[in-house]
Amino acid sequence: MGQAWGFGRYGGPEVQEFFDRPDPVPGRGEVLIQVDVAGVNPLDHLLRSGLVDGLDGGRPFPRVLGMEAAGTVLARGENVEGLEVGDAVFGFALTGGGTYAETTVLSAPNTARIPEGLSATVAATLPVAGTTAVDVLDQLGLPAGATVLVNGVGGGVGLAVARLAVGRELRVIGAGSTAKREHAEGIGVQFIDYTAQDVAAAARELVPDGFDGIVDLAGGTSLRTVAPLAQDSRNVIAVGDMSVPDLGGRFVERRVDRENLERSARLALDGLLAPVITAVHPLSDAPAALATVEDGHTSGKVVIKVA
Repeated sequence: MGQAWGFGRYGGPEVQEFFDRPDPVPGRGEVLIQVDVAGVNPLDHLLRSGLVDGLDGGRPFPRVLGMEAAGTVLARGENVEGLEVGDAVFGFALTGGGTYAETTVLSAPNTARIPEGLSATVAATLPVAGTTAVDVLDQLGLPAGATVLVNGVGGGVGLAVARLAVGRELRVIGAGSTAKREHAEGIGVQFIDYTAQDVAAAARELVPDGFDGIVDLAGGTSLRTVAPLAQDSRNVIAVGDMSVPDLGGRFVERRVDRENLERSARLALDGLLAPVITAVHPLSDAPAALATVEDGHTSGKVVIKVA
């Protein structure tokens, strides 16, 4: 038996609970891992709230929270290739096993070995934020010297996008709240504080001819405010707001396979994809870890140290 943190029914934070569960048995195409570090993401509370379908693997309640983790392979299910017992790995829990737990199952095609020299803490931040950053910038395909606006730059994904964009020699302007300024400017972003400035006016002043690309992580009214700043509406890429095609833009095309995980890990080793980890919580403090992400005011990436 191992401890896990999850939810007994759909709802708000009040449905969350700690519970013990037996080690999951890895099914076809899964690996059982001992969790070292779990990443915390906005998707976690959306799944708990019942707002996202199809990622529970048909598992009964109580369900474990969390979508990404790093740890050590303890056992393999059938038809698992390229991963062995004892391997240090990181990846996605796409079959409902959750990651806020001492042990869990990861989908093997969506799991990769952690390369030598990369810590488990950094690796645990890459499945969501790291691969999203790679996907967004690949989709834009901007040349060095181009301008990109990252709307909602302060969170884990926003800072990953900004850091990778700077590494690709793009000029990066980022919009976020006051608390996000230090981390954004620290990686080379020209920062716009939306609590103190009109974002559209400030952005036009910095880039009068319009942006070559816009990456939106805020959605809603904020997306609709910045979308007209793009020279070409097709180069507005949204990560969370699926209504972006109504504005002529595109939703991010996600690649969550092993190849993209390995690529993100190489970029992290080279310092081109350096996550800004702002909080490390023990599993016993998982409620506070998710609360900081759920309130939308956290800066950078929050992780849970399990082992």
